[in-house]
Amino acid sequence: MNTNNSEDKKIDNLSPELKKFIEPDNNQVVSGTVSDYVKASSSPVSAYAERTLNHTNGGATLQAALWLKEHIKNGGKVVVTLAGALSSFQIGIMLAELIRQNKVHLVSATGANHEESYYRYVAHSHYAYIPRYTELTPEQEAELRDAGLRRITDTFLPEDESVRIMEPHLLKMWHEAEEKGESHYPHEYFRRLFAEKLITPDSKANPDDCWTYAAYEKNIPIVIPGFEDSTMGNIFASYTYKGPHKKAGDPSVDPKVMKSGLEYFHLMYDWYMKESKDAPIAFLQLGGGIAADFPICVVPSIKHDLGNHNVRDWAGFIEIGSSPMSYGSYSGAGGKEKITWDKLSTDSYYNIIQSDVNVAFPWIAAILLDL
Repeated sequence: MNTNNSEDKKIDNLSPELKKFIEPDNNQVVSGTVSDYVKASSSPVSAYAERTLNHTNGGATLQAALWLKEHIKNGGKVVVTLAGALSSFQIGIMLAELIRQNKVHLVSATGANHEESYYRYVAHSHYAYIPRYTELTPEQEAELRDAGLRRITDTFLPEDESVRIMEPHLLKMWHEAEEKGESHYPHEYFRRLFAEKLITPDSKANPDDCWTYAAYEKNIPIVIPGFEDSTMGNIFASYTYKGPHKKAGDPSVDPKVMKSGLEYFHLMYDWYMKESKDAPIAFLQLGGGIAADFPICVVPSIKHDLGNHNVRDWAGFIEIGSSPMSYGSYSGAGGKEKITWDKLSTDSYYNIIQSDVNVAFPWIAAILLDL
């Protein structure tokens, strides 16, 4: 008896509701070795992915990448969101190239991710890597603290060579804005560091690996929800503080020089309505948190808060993350839950990849870049 025919008959007898979830297994016979298959391709990395990422999170990664590739090929646009400390983990190597090749059209990042892209740019050679970070004692962590090395999982951020290099330039900009009665977005102040050549790349840094520099060159929007929750955001908060714990003579800045999260949300309203008029927009969420939940809410807010139902739904939602779907976690909420909040429609593509962004995203980037 032919096994495949037997299995096909079993599937044929399933209910229509169940059969719609089932797709043919990727069990086609390919002659030769994987190496032979790859050598015959003009895009060997993509070919290797298509031959080997067949199941579970590997399969979900491939499916998401192929859907995104088709979406972009058909004129669709992509919003990428960055959680955690992905910039310190050099996400820019992949993201910057996607931006340069017009495959990313807006980035929403935590304040930490945004600023850490700049820190890598100016202080790359001063970073350190410690793969066995879990073995450090509290006393050793304190020693690192006193040395000005701020640990982010397996990576040390050198504060003096990064944060403190950029702070005087930004403080001067904030004072100038105060004198002129101006207000700007956080990312606009940072972009002036590039535009006015106030910072230079570290001797061992590759400027092409800096996603904020690529975004500056392409002039794509950056959204930073919760800017205060970052090192430079903390510093800005200290300058704007006028309470009883302010030391006499310390620099002071009017908080009005910085546009707020509300104004970033207004930016999202206008950007989404303009850009979605002629093109569907997909959502690629790298990690969870506010960087993702802030911009995805723009569609239901336009519908229900502004009362404008003539808005295109998100075309697709892809998330790479390791947060479990439990206890009301935004980071772990799946596509179906987002339908109930009108963040997605029943026609939106959605795919959750339960994995480390540093493992799954390179595969997606490689496929989008035809590598």
